[in-house]
Amino acid sequence: MAQRTSGARAGAPARAGRREWTGLAVLALPTMLIGLDMTVLHLAAPYLSERLHPSTAELLWIIDIYGFMVAGFLATMGTLGDRIGRRRLLLSGAAAFAAASLLAACSSGVAMLIVSRALLGVAGATLMPSTLSLISNMFRDPRQRRLAVAVWMTNFSIGGMIGPLIGGLFLEHFWYGSVFLLGVPVGIVLLIAGPLLLPEFRDPRAGRLDPLSAALSIATVLPVVYGFKQIAQHGLRALPLLSMVAGLCLGAVFVRRQLRLADPMLDLRLFSRPAFGVSLAGLTLGLFAVTGTQFLLLQYFQLVLGLSPLATGLWTLPAVAAGVVGALLAPLAANRTNPLWIMSGGFLLSVPGLVLLTRTGTASGPVPAVVAFAIASFGIQAALALTNDVIIGSAPPERAGNASGVGETGANLGEALGVAVAGSVAAAVYRATMDGGGLPGRIGPDLTEAARATLGGAAEVAGRLPERLGDELLTLARRAFTDGLHAAALLNIGVLLALTAAHLTLLRHETAHRDASELDPEPREAAVPDGR
Repeated sequence: MAQRTSGARAGAPARAGRREWTGLAVLALPTMLIGLDMTVLHLAAPYLSERLHPSTAELLWIIDIYGFMVAGFLATMGTLGDRIGRRRLLLSGAAAFAAASLLAACSSGVAMLIVSRALLGVAGATLMPSTLSLISNMFRDPRQRRLAVAVWMTNFSIGGMIGPLIGGLFLEHFWYGSVFLLGVPVGIVLLIAGPLLLPEFRDPRAGRLDPLSAALSIATVLPVVYGFKQIAQHGLRALPLLSMVAGLCLGAVFVRRQLRLADPMLDLRLFSRPAFGVSLAGLTLGLFAVTGTQFLLLQYFQLVLGLSPLATGLWTLPAVAAGVVGALLAPLAANRTNPLWIMSGGFLLSVPGLVLLTRTGTASGPVPAVVAFAIASFGIQAALALTNDVIIGSAPPERAGNASGVGETGANLGEALGVAVAGSVAAAVYRATMDGGGLPGRIGPDLTEAARATLGGAAEVAGRLPERLGDELLTLARRAFTDGLHAAALLNIGVLLALTAAHLTLLRHETAHRDASELDPEPREAAVPDGR
């Protein structure tokens, strides 16, 4: 339980003590693991293409089905944690995550790996709402909570950004499935340390579970994303269009159900508050931009510049460092000014980085791309460090739990969509460039189709051809992939400029130089501890 310091004012929220801060370090483990599993396969994409021979769409499903499943089940798992106990859900989820990690590591085919990643996503959905709910009850003081939430968000982002480095270390020495084994030791540490350092909380007013809403949310997203990927890969066809229409229709059913439920999975009424909607958009689309860019950049390092997995992972470290610095400076700056200024400035600052990324080429070396991504990472992570606190603080006190669940869903959906959309846009540009650039003749229809599908496929085909013909094919394929990277960067520049404009517009409705603490919710009653 939280401990009061000797200087605490009467009636002020209890300040967290040593046990709470140590508990936060324990909660950082699953938070970082969730982010890491979002991106650890980004570096393994060329290996998956070479050894499992997935199509472009299958490769994207392997990578981003995890994020979609996490996003789809977050709200349901958050309600379950309120009912059975947040620590209990966290520990159960840690055990399930470790088991699913072993299954993914042993996957021998595309279908098995997709299913394993989906199960990892369901297990991962138990971890995020548990960690953030426990933090909100362990840290009652607004300033301490802002720092704790910023640390939580920073660990999530660090996990996502060090995923490629960890993946590079493992791929350098082991098989591609080894990248999943990290979930096993983290699960064991949580099962041992969790009962000792983390309090248990339940909510006596927890809402009812609504499996139908969870199913509808998944059934809305997956068909739309499937249709988008298929259209990007093969052009307009009837089945992908019908899939997208079906998903949108199910989305309308989902929205109608949420508006009619007394205790909805997604409280759409929260969007009537401008600060909530704009901050949620910042969280979702900020992660959309940074994750999609990272996904393509890692393949650019390996397949265009020819770097090893370990070297590629090491070249991501400047962006990781820049992101951590931005995320830790943001809450300190927000204590002196309106957080919305920091968020809008962060998104705007990231734009020059992506502009620089569009100037990279097939022979420019890694330094320009690394500098570009470090600038973008600093700005985006500074903005993201404040989004959760503003999202929760802009909601009414009685809806804070639902608001945090919506924020977590937006974060995971943003990461998954970032890979899906950036990958699909880059794939469409890659295929168009390959078709328009004139594939070398005399390589046969089967090899031609493999080369048109992915850059990894083109590299494999080039290895089977005579040296001159293979070099010609690789030159074209690398230029095509770089064009796709540039197109995705331009898309993300538009997204970030729109976010900057949205936050600046919201600022016009805020009181000038408003104290940042006014965005914090009033002190709330904590969920009921069960004494364990």
